[in-house]
Amino acid sequence: MNLTVLGAGAWGTALAVQASSRQPTRLWARDAAQVAQMRSLRRNAKYLPEIALPPALQVTADLGAALAHARDGLVIIATPMAALEPMLRALPDDGPGVLWLCKGFQDGTGWLGHEIARVACPQRRVGVVSGPSFAIEVARGQPTALVAASSDTALAEQAVEALHGEQLRVYTSNDPVGVEVGGAVKNVLAIATGIADGMSLGLNARAALITRGLAEMTRLGVALGARAETFMGLSGLGDLVLTTTGDLSRNRRVGLRLADGVPLERILAELGHVAEGVLSAATVLRRAHGRGVAMPITEAVVAVLEARLSPPQALELLMGRESRPEH
Repeated sequence: MNLTVLGAGAWGTALAVQASSRQPTRLWARDAAQVAQMRSLRRNAKYLPEIALPPALQVTADLGAALAHARDGLVIIATPMAALEPMLRALPDDGPGVLWLCKGFQDGTGWLGHEIARVACPQRRVGVVSGPSFAIEVARGQPTALVAASSDTALAEQAVEALHGEQLRVYTSNDPVGVEVGGAVKNVLAIATGIADGMSLGLNARAALITRGLAEMTRLGVALGARAETFMGLSGLGDLVLTTTGDLSRNRRVGLRLADGVPLERILAELGHVAEGVLSAATVLRRAHGRGVAMPITEAVVAVLEARLSPPQALELLMGRESRPEH
C-alpha cells in the first residue's frame, strides 16, 4: 500500500520513518528549503535531528506528486489543527481515504477534526489516529500503541494494514468523536497537572487532577456524542496519563513554567513549538458551557492562562468547591 504523510513536523516525520519499513512512503513538507536539507542530511534537523531518515523514505515539496503516490493507498495529515481544513480542501475529490494526527479544535469555529471534514469534504472517507505517543519514541522504534478511529470500518482497518508492526500496535475504533475529544482535552489537563507539579503539591494532588480531569473529559465527550468507554482507552486515559506525567509533554512544561510565575507569552516564545492546550483551553470551556457540562479544572486553567487568577488562587478555587457524589 502506498502511503503519503502530509506534514514534516516531529510527529509526521516519526510516523513516516516507521511506516517506510512496511510500505512505500512519501513525506511531504511545504517548505522546499526544508525538503532540500532533509534530502541532503537524511535527517529532519529542525524537529528530529537525532533520527536518520531510512533510505526508503522519500521526501518531497511537490504536493501533487505526494498525493499521486497515494492515489490507491492512504493519506495521513500530520499538520497542526490550524492547517487541517486547507489540507482537506486541497485533496482531489476522487482521492484515497484520509486520516489525521492533529489534536485540538479549529480556531474560530471550535470544531473538532470530524466536524471540519463534514464541511470541507463530506463525501470523503476520513478518520483520526491518536493515542499516547511522543514523536521521538515512535521515531526510535520504542513500543507504542495507537488507535485508528473512523465511522468507516474499512478505513480504520486500512490504517492497521499500513502502520501496525512489531514496535507500533494499532487498534481500531468506530468512535472518532470520543477519540478526538480525548486528544484535545488531555492537553488542557496537562497544563493543570504541570501547574500542580510546579507548585510541589504532591503525588496525591497529581492523581486527583488526572482522575477528575478524566471525568471532565468523559462528560464533555458524551455530551458531544461520544461513548463513555472510549475514554478508558488509548486516546482517553492512555494519552491523558502520558501527557500529564511525561517530561516530553509541551503542555505540561507550560504548566510548570506558569507555576513559576513566568508570563505565558514568554513561555510560548521559549517553547518554540505549538502547545495545543494553550490554543484549545478556551474552546473546550466554551463547548462545555454550550452543552451545560461542568469542567471546573478546565475553567481554572483558562483563568490562569488569561491571567485572571494566579496558580495559588486557582488551587484555592478548586479546593473550596462543595463536596458532591463522585459519579
